Amino acid sequence: MKKVTSSFVVMLLVILTVKAESSVAIRINSLGYPEKSVKRAVVLSSAESFKVINSKNGKVVLDGKLSDQVTQDDVGQSVRFADFSNLEKRGQYHIYVEGVEGAERSIDFEIGKNIYKPAYILSMRAFYLWRCGIAVKTEYNGNIFSTEACHLDDGWLDYIGSEGEKRDGTGGWHDAGDYGKYTVNAGITLGVLFYAWDHFGDKLKKISLNIPRTASGMPDFLQELKWETDFILKMQYQDGSGRVSHKLTRKEFSGFIMPQEDKEKRYFTEWSSAATADFIAIMAMAARYFAPYDAEYAKKCLAAAQVSYNFLSQSAQKNFIQGDFSTGGYQTTDADDRLWAAVEMWESTGNPQYLQDAESRIESLRTVVAEDWDWGSLSNMGVFTYALSERSGKNPEIDSKVNEAIIKVADKLVETAAKDIYSRALGGRYYWGCNGTVARQAINLHVAELLNGGTEYRKTIQGLVDHLFGYNYYGRSYVTGVGINPPLNPHDRRSAADGIEAPWPGYLVGGGHTATDWVDEEEDYARNEIAINWQAALVYLLASTLD
Repeated sequence: MKKVTSSFVVMLLVILTVKAESSVAIRINSLGYPEKSVKRAVVLSSAESFKVINSKNGKVVLDGKLSDQVTQDDVGQSVRFADFSNLEKRGQYHIYVEGVEGAERSIDFEIGKNIYKPAYILSMRAFYLWRCGIAVKTEYNGNIFSTEACHLDDGWLDYIGSEGEKRDGTGGWHDAGDYGKYTVNAGITLGVLFYAWDHFGDKLKKISLNIPRTASGMPDFLQELKWETDFILKMQYQDGSGRVSHKLTRKEFSGFIMPQEDKEKRYFTEWSSAATADFIAIMAMAARYFAPYDAEYAKKCLAAAQVSYNFLSQSAQKNFIQGDFSTGGYQTTDADDRLWAAVEMWESTGNPQYLQDAESRIESLRTVVAEDWDWGSLSNMGVFTYALSERSGKNPEIDSKVNEAIIKVADKLVETAAKDIYSRALGGRYYWGCNGTVARQAINLHVAELLNGGTEYRKTIQGLVDHLFGYNYYGRSYVTGVGINPPLNPHDRRSAADGIEAPWPGYLVGGGHTATDWVDEEEDYARNEIAINWQAALVYLLASTLD
């Protein structure tokens, strides 16, 4: 192991590394708070008052009254709240509550400008560290994390009609704690990241991610997205049909080895209609966002999307069947994916054919906007793009219906988060990857803010950030290497196999299946894995906080 000398990394560490020297009876966002934000701590005590103290000089800067006690059944706790939102002066502070047994003092936290920028950079760099087909390296917290170029034989064509042959399928990102590459999960991942660029690009384009230059002339953020987009283009069949392979993996998961040690054959699988629809959507988005930087590449993306759209519009649903494979299935119906594809094609071209397709699909939705969604339920992606589009031609009644649904659901999220003692807009729903959904709900809230204005959406987004970085039942950060007592044992093959005690940094883990059953254990993939779709949601959430 080598010591860090990079000023970039030192900057991250100063802000991100927190030593948990006190109990978590006082639970806060361990990364701190923006100056103008809502600022609250949960206190597990029957005390009635609290103080906020300047950690540099020991002076009391706020003498406050704790709230009445609130009980929440799913976590089995009775708590009080310390609200110090009126404290807006930059500095380093801690909370003191007399009578909290063995833990009267909280950890130090910061109030300042652009407080989550280092966490944003680290979480976005995590995608670079997921790159397949190229050596990667980073220095963090005294450790060097690196892999050699891997999976350079991707991929074999045995399952799509050419036994014993292969073509180029290198590149892209590893999907999660495993080394597979899956079109459906890449769909929501790139879609959410393109949203981050669309909604916050003016801020993101100015931020260096300190990654290799692999796409000349592009901001770092788009360079990283292009690495994955380049790979997804290879998932389209080369026969001109427009079909798109569902995944590129080996037949079974590898053991806990480094990616360059994974030498088993990896195969392009048969196409699925969901994968093909998601391909269309992300290529249509890519055409828009890459066009200012590489017009020819943008045309290539749009042309590929059009070929697949033409094929899919004449094709029935085709579900993926695992067959010989036991790697991730990502099996899903395709109505939501087709809706998203149609909307993105219309937004990129203005062709009324695509708008007609999109609006007919929106009208058929039982639930226009979902509050709880992921790769298997992508209607929101199409609906949000439709609502925010400035193109003419939309049906006013459908447009109004969509806008009302977006705002209604966002208002419900605000209400749910306000009732949850840990500001969880997902409320009492827990399942595999629920932390990703917690972060992803920032999209619902921000789109509603763009449509409706107001401050409550922004306050609820702040609560989501708070929750993931320590304002939760465990009093812990859910992101490796960041904040208070972060996960040490994620389900991630690199972290298990590289011989370094610390896990690879910047990754959001999935979370518990109940309010109290999350465990930081490597083997528990259902609670402690990392995945690109959850990571994209974290990036969006943190991007939304940038000044």
